[in-house]
Amino acid sequence: MAMYVQYKSSSGYAIFEVHGLDEIGQNTEAVRTSVSDLSRFGRVVQLTAFPPFESALDALNQINAVSEGVMTDELRSLLELNLPKVKEGKKPKFSLGLAEPKLGSHIFEATKIPCQSNEFVLELLRGVRQHFDRFIKDLKIPFWVSRYIAGGVGVSFPTEQLFRSLVVTLLIPLIIGKVWFM
Repeated sequence: MAMYVQYKSSSGYAIFEVHGLDEIGQNTEAVRTSVSDLSRFGRVVQLTAFPPFESALDALNQINAVSEGVMTDELRSLLELNLPKVKEGKKPKFSLGLAEPKLGSHIFEATKIPCQSNEFVLELLRGVRQHFDRFIKDLKIPFWVSRYIAGGVGVSFPTEQLFRSLVVTLLIPLIIGKVWFM
């Protein structure tokens, strides 16, 4: 069965395809050891889609919705465009890994995309968060800022802490200069 994971960052949503599960199995400990080595982890997880947010306000609205377990129209269109289609009456041959189970149930109700949130998925997302700046090669911002963005908002925060984190991570690139996408 194919597996995808959805990752949110302060700069946009990302969909990663998880392949080569036979190499590490669905063993959480094996994932933990493969996460630290980018060359090994990069063979297991591959970036499928990364649409950046349009503005700081859009990023704030998107991340707030996700933290409350609500699927936005932008997230829905991203999932429908980049995941295999779910056929009526047939069992899907893939699943979507998420950090937030509440969001997963909302996605399943609206789109019938099967979602899972467990320790295995959380370890995969931890690896994605750790190496996020290396997966996104077209994001041209200073290295230390990209590490801060990749590690800052990739986990679920209470709304006030999330707001402070987003303001800081999105204002730094604006102060330094515009963020360029190619």
